[in-house]
Amino acid sequence: MEPVTLTTHGVQLQPLAREHIAALQDAVDDGDIGAINYVNVPGRDGIAGWVEQALAQREAGQQLPFAIVADGRVVGSTRFYDIDMSVPTLAIGYTFHAASVWRSHVNTAGKLLMLGHAFDTLGAQSVHFHTSHLNLRSQAAIERLGARRDGILRAHRRHKDGSLRDTHTYSMLASEWPAIRARLAERLGDFAHVSSTQSTPIPTLPP
Repeated sequence: MEPVTLTTHGVQLQPLAREHIAALQDAVDDGDIGAINYVNVPGRDGIAGWVEQALAQREAGQQLPFAIVADGRVVGSTRFYDIDMSVPTLAIGYTFHAASVWRSHVNTAGKLLMLGHAFDTLGAQSVHFHTSHLNLRSQAAIERLGARRDGILRAHRRHKDGSLRDTHTYSMLASEWPAIRARLAERLGDFAHVSSTQSTPIPTLPP
């Protein structure tokens, strides 16, 4: 599970580094993401420690974190975690994007890269996703990917304010990946078509 740079459709996943801290601070300010209680990312003042913790987890072989770059700008972060190479299986999460790229192609491209690396390069047999019962945006995005909702872990964790969180769990199997890959590629093609008729640098999701 070595750090790797992944690129497609103007989106690049770079191995997370301390050099990304300032840009990630700006990204969490874009939409005040750190103030959202059910999102597993701190505010601006906590980003440096958050990155250090992620890098320590990478050194321990427990996680593989990335900075998300779109059009040359750091717009968020994501990572592999719960890695078990004896299966192999892993989870994708700790994902956030600056509000300015919500409803764009960035998340779709990033997930295509991560899922492709997991299934096609690492030989994963399953990929998992976890999110708070309050995070309806995340649940909808995971379901749009084609992941299957497996269940709910009740009172599983705590949110940043200490309130209890029910964790919604999803999975995707290697046997399901070819169809999902084709669907995501088609979706990115739709984004590309829309971007060709607009002047905005980041393609916008069609209605």
